[in-house]
Amino acid sequence: MRAVVQRVTEARVTVAGETVGAIEGPGLCVLVGVTHEDTPAKAAQLARKLWTLRLLEADENGVEQSCSDLAAPLLVISQFTLYGDARKGRRPTWNAAAPGPVAEPLVDEVVAQLRALGAKVETGRFGADMQVALVNDGPFTVLVEV
Repeated sequence: MRAVVQRVTEARVTVAGETVGAIEGPGLCVLVGVTHEDTPAKAAQLARKLWTLRLLEADENGVEQSCSDLAAPLLVISQFTLYGDARKGRRPTWNAAAPGPVAEPLVDEVVAQLRALGAKVETGRFGADMQVALVNDGPFTVLVEV
């Protein structure tokens, strides 16, 4: 699994003009991509990583904090294009991206595992034409792979 994680002060996702998920930060906006070899165990591993990764502003002692430290929210959005390959030609291929029937339950599992850890999680809508708006705090963006 692959995730692009952005530290945000706010983020929202809309579908057909309707807001389907939104958070106020500090928090994380997470784009999640699934490939063919991914499993529920990898989804749980990604959830634990997202919940405990110290990406948020430092406390008074200079120690960066995690979502678990601050009970910070996450906006999780499926993003099959994270497995696009544009090394050849002018059109990316999507061969490495898992098809919807494989990917959707695994993205749902990431969300379920985060919630089981105590996270407040908002989501996009799988397979929909989504518009994502966010304010990247920093800017701060990292790629996480499990």
